[in-house]
Amino acid sequence: MKRGSERSRRYGRVAVLMGGWSGEREISLASGSAVLQALLRSGVDAVAIDLTVERARNLDLLGFDRAFIALHGTGGEDGTIQGCLDIAGVPYTGSGVLGSALGMDKLACKRLWSGTGLPSAPYRLLSPDFDPEAVADALGLPLIVKPSRGGSSLGLSRVDDAAELRGAYQEASRHPGAVFAEQWIVGKEYTVAIVGNEPLPVIQIETPGRFYDYHAKYEADTTRYLCPPPLDSGALIELQTLALSAFAAIDGYGWGRIDLLQDAHGENYLIEVNTVPGMTGHSLVPKAAAQTGIGFDELCLRILNTSFRNGGGPDDA
Repeated sequence: MKRGSERSRRYGRVAVLMGGWSGEREISLASGSAVLQALLRSGVDAVAIDLTVERARNLDLLGFDRAFIALHGTGGEDGTIQGCLDIAGVPYTGSGVLGSALGMDKLACKRLWSGTGLPSAPYRLLSPDFDPEAVADALGLPLIVKPSRGGSSLGLSRVDDAAELRGAYQEASRHPGAVFAEQWIVGKEYTVAIVGNEPLPVIQIETPGRFYDYHAKYEADTTRYLCPPPLDSGALIELQTLALSAFAAIDGYGWGRIDLLQDAHGENYLIEVNTVPGMTGHSLVPKAAAQTGIGFDELCLRILNTSFRNGGGPDDA
């Protein structure tokens, strides 16, 4: 039997879910298209499904054996599609309903991490009638304002003066979830990808902009990615261990990415969890996998293996 036929039999027919209706739709389409081509090259019987709102309301996955979720943001990364697939009895990649819902909500993550003793930056929840001066006094300046359920850095604003807080709040309010202000951590930014519940090499992110925003993530060619970063083995292991703990705390499963900051004193702070990270040419998980000799096609197969919830997968897949 040919290799492609073997894989087709072992995985069955795979629905690659992409698109969606969040502000990250275009990124999701790019991720999904790249994943689809990788699976097809590997001999997997994969089919693209562009999940618009209308199609989601009438989603019929009869005839599909499993789903590769390449949806980012609301509807695809927040537990919604995961619940639909659970009801339909279709196995899928990555975290379940609980892990997805928690991972999508930055504020819920911060509260959970705080309760389990994991470090994240001090913050203040912002209500419509908040006092900008009081927030600035509590957190110091600069600070960052975020929507709790936004993705791809959409709706984030750095604030250098209390007078800018109102505008930043209004910008964040255009995105899903509550709005909060967080202390600005001056230091270095790192990310740790997790695939098969194991950490990949740490990546340090350097951008000439004010912070790692949407432009720096997906459009700029000036963002630098250091893998491995100039840290000793102990510091690298500490970042990976913290990432695994943060992922486990939210009931994350299979694959994802944890973003962290390290201040000038070497203290690490958790920023957020991505339970369906990007898989585009600018994305971080493929960059980290490449450092261990895992090519993009093999990476996609390893992620697809997370749809086998017993921790196994097709033999020699």
